[in-house]
Amino acid sequence: MILNVSGRTDIVAFYTKWFMNRYHEGFVDVRNPFYQKQVSRIYFKDVDLIVFCTKNPKPIIKYLKEIDKTIIFHITLTPYKKDLEPNIIDKKEIIESIKEISKIIDKDNIYLRYDPIILNDKYNINYHIKAFTRICELLDGYINHIIVSFVDNYKNVQKNYEYLKYHDPTNEELKLIGTNFSMIAGKHHMSVQTCSEYNNLTEYGFIKSDCISKELAKKLTGKTYKRWLSRNNRYCNCVEMVDIGAYNSCNHLCKYCYANYDENKIHDNICNHDDTSTMLIGKLSSDDIIKERRQ
Repeated sequence: MILNVSGRTDIVAFYTKWFMNRYHEGFVDVRNPFYQKQVSRIYFKDVDLIVFCTKNPKPIIKYLKEIDKTIIFHITLTPYKKDLEPNIIDKKEIIESIKEISKIIDKDNIYLRYDPIILNDKYNINYHIKAFTRICELLDGYINHIIVSFVDNYKNVQKNYEYLKYHDPTNEELKLIGTNFSMIAGKHHMSVQTCSEYNNLTEYGFIKSDCISKELAKKLTGKTYKRWLSRNNRYCNCVEMVDIGAYNSCNHLCKYCYANYDENKIHDNICNHDDTSTMLIGKLSSDDIIKERRQ
């Protein structure tokens, strides 16, 4: 089993203490986001690989040596300011955290996500090329892989269009991103690829791969997994993963986020979190239906 921690919220940034409590107790309960009374119970003894997806890896660094599992980090580092990312920590702290993690785990298991690319009058092509260059310079020797993607038209993106005011990349903009990002990444000994994109930019030097490919999963776990269709994106061929997060519970409050789509629930969910609970938000009820999830 591959555990996704998490595509639904930033567990590492805000709920690391809870995660470590669950890890040491040996299991975690996950409420089905579509059928609230259905709860999956996942045992860590069944987990072969943990994928930490976060914009702030700092809280979990001190616990990494306690986790006796293969780990991959997907760390998102984008060049936006408080207008789009109101609660992200200082980007310098994220850079330093990545460097620290690279000293603890194999740097081949650290993926930087420059994700999503938003194009507007403020964050234009030149801005992104300059920001991408700086990131690669600072992380040269600490990471090997970069994943990029473009903003998608999620419900929350539509709602926050007044902040984003983005446009889809033109063919010329795709070419400029592809050629420049490929050249910059190569100069700093890094591969660069897209994530779940129709335009994979391979013609400009990007590699063709998936975020968690079947080949990578087999290499790290010795097992074969099914294809995973990412959020109904037909261009995703990642392996099947089990997400233990909960939607509408991330306090980063990024304007382009797909996982925070109901602002009325975000505050309530955060307040309803308990580090001692078996599940991320709320607690088990007597009428919940618990099913052990094995893989």
